[in-house]
Amino acid sequence: MNIAVIGSGGREHAIAWKLEQSELADKIYVLPGNGGTKNNININVNDFSAIKEFCQKEMIELIFIGPEDPLAGGIVDFFSETDIKVFGPDKAGAQLEGSKIFAKRFMQKYGVATAGFWEFGKICHGERSRTINDKSFPDKIGTQDDSISIVNKLNGNCVIKYDGLAAGKGVFVCSNEEEALAALEDIHAKYGEEASYLIEEKLIGDELSILAFTDGENYQLLLPSQDHKQLLDGDEGPNTGGMGAFCPVPFYNEKLKKQIEKDIIEPTMTGIQAESFNFKGVVYFGLMITKNGPKLLEYNVRLGDPETEVVLPAMKSDLVKLVLSCFDRTLKDYKMEFNPGFFVDVALVSGGYPNSYKKGIPICGIEENQELVFQAGTKKDGEKIVTSGGRVLNVVAQGNTLDEAIDKAYERVNDFYFEDMYFRKDIGRRKK
Repeated sequence: MNIAVIGSGGREHAIAWKLEQSELADKIYVLPGNGGTKNNININVNDFSAIKEFCQKEMIELIFIGPEDPLAGGIVDFFSETDIKVFGPDKAGAQLEGSKIFAKRFMQKYGVATAGFWEFGKICHGERSRTINDKSFPDKIGTQDDSISIVNKLNGNCVIKYDGLAAGKGVFVCSNEEEALAALEDIHAKYGEEASYLIEEKLIGDELSILAFTDGENYQLLLPSQDHKQLLDGDEGPNTGGMGAFCPVPFYNEKLKKQIEKDIIEPTMTGIQAESFNFKGVVYFGLMITKNGPKLLEYNVRLGDPETEVVLPAMKSDLVKLVLSCFDRTLKDYKMEFNPGFFVDVALVSGGYPNSYKKGIPICGIEENQELVFQAGTKKDGEKIVTSGGRVLNVVAQGNTLDEAIDKAYERVNDFYFEDMYFRKDIGRRKK
């Protein structure tokens, strides 16, 4: 079958690479793709009409959505009257990522273990088919003065989240009042005085990413992974889209898996069915493993980035067959298989990221068909590959142990260079 992958990042490069390994895959297109992907088609991910026209022309049978924007925009609904299978949730289900407030209310309603929270600002999401309990959100949840009172009450030890999509940069983990008040100012400066956001209790523990393929009723889990979201070593500095990841995670065991399923995954699946979401896609569970057990930090409704760059190489199973099982109701009996060892991804980013950075800088060390090097913010400029984004390359390595995989990944990093290149030096080595 012919397949279209929507997106342009390292995640989409990894998805296309994995799909290409399937005996069921004929030609794979990437819309719009990057300097490392093949068969790129320069169509905006949110131009549904152009995507549809292309897919019908090229007899595409399956569309795999990488980023969150087209899902939140309703691409699954747009294609619902065609014969093309679109892997992802409908617009209603995509609210689990598209609105942090919607997601927290969903967690609360269905008993998903999560942190306590407070809601602020004017809720304004435009047209919506419905919300939890088929009721509209009230216009006002809390005022700016109320939010400052909560910050003071918590001594600034909290997490502040912008309600809408923010490309992984709308979350502020604060340790004192100065940081929290600065986060509030940042949100109001970027999104306006009536911006909607959450203040949450700050959870302490080990972070864990669990990715579940689902047909809306059943699910299959990929290997657990851990992302490193903050820019600087030691988990310091601003949040980014992700500076690297590894899998599997050594502290994950069968006891923890069962608790996560009982307290988080199964209540989520109950809610997805109760809300009648059309959800054939991926649920990303961003977790914190606290002393009181696992708690859900956030949902994504697609594969995480940079987790994808390690969990797909770790997966031995055929990705096309796994996706199709979500459509033909055979997912429940699908047998997942995984490759041995550990996988580590180090993200090489542009100097200045996640704020302003230069583009168009030549990248040294890239070779054609380079195994386990997933390009993200790159593009072709004649015969050269140059930078075109903040996260530029994802350099991945496999090892029999986590330490071996880490060492191999950093050895590979030395093969690449571009002006002002930056990367964290401690991926996989968080201090306990």
